Amino acid sequence: MMMKSYYVMALMMLFQFHPLVGQKYYSKAGHVRFVSDAPLEKIEATNNSALIVLDGTTGRMDLSVLIKGFQFEKALMQDHFNENYMESHLYPKGSFSGTILNMKEINFGRDGTYPVKVQGTLTLHGVTKVMTASGQINVKAGKIYATSTFDITIADFNIDIPKVVKDNISKTVRVTVSAELLLMK
Repeated sequence: MMMKSYYVMALMMLFQFHPLVGQKYYSKAGHVRFVSDAPLEKIEATNNSALIVLDGTTGRMDLSVLIKGFQFEKALMQDHFNENYMESHLYPKGSFSGTILNMKEINFGRDGTYPVKVQGTLTLHGVTKVMTASGQINVKAGKIYATSTFDITIADFNIDIPKVVKDNISKTVRVTVSAELLLMK
């Protein structure tokens, strides 16, 4: 009977010190911004409705964003982006599935800035590519923020740019992802 009590007490202590183990975090309002900075024109757009899920134990991370959700300064740019370049009627969303490689270095229960390396697959325009990106997890007053900035090459995703505007669009696009991650209940 006494051995059983020690076992129960040890389990209670373990759970007391690891309350965030096994937790999942999410955002339905993740921000994705991209910038094409070509010599003749700077094109940028934002989408504030990315869905992001992070498993706090395994580091598994999934992101999904509707292509039509990107907002541009000029409506004509948005139309061309959806109809001519991204063909959002054929490829309605972009997604990333991967894992934080250094998950053991992150303590979701302690304030701090934790550099992360994420590896996975990015799918855009019907093409899936393996990629690795750096980012940060910031924990502050119990809130969790994730950010990453990386470049993608347009040609890698079979996005055709008409010759008439090829000088207006950079061959690489800078993408920034950021979100406040909430605890799933």
